[in-house]
Amino acid sequence: MLFGRRKRTITRLLLVEDEPLVAFDSEHFLSEAGFEIVKTVDRVADAVAAIADGRSIDLVLVDLTLADGSGIDVARAAFARAIPVLFVTGQWPGGAESFAAGCLSKPYQPRDLIGAIEAIEMTKDGKTPKRLPSGLKLFA
Repeated sequence: MLFGRRKRTITRLLLVEDEPLVAFDSEHFLSEAGFEIVKTVDRVADAVAAIADGRSIDLVLVDLTLADGSGIDVARAAFARAIPVLFVTGQWPGGAESFAAGCLSKPYQPRDLIGAIEAIEMTKDGKTPKRLPSGLKLFA
């Protein structure tokens, strides 16, 4: 493909978000952008179970503050299975740099979330992103 888009290596996403409207909107625009939402959950326990059950997940998108605990627990579970994590949250997760790929600050535009996923994909492939979306901090 000389001028076409390169093939994505991150396509299957686990969405962990306890705000229903944010979860619905994210599912919609990520699906429209060609990503597959493996599952959307709103609790730490459900996210950890989805990670543990062996599903093929390329990236976990997780809010920091969830109804039954911290998104950091989800990130640790994903890290243990070598699944990259992007925090999508209004507050920076201090100390999470060692087991997450990055953090995208809320509120964000859909293009910024997609750009954040692409930036993580580039770093995972050993490349340096030319430009980072607004509100994104990469940890890797």
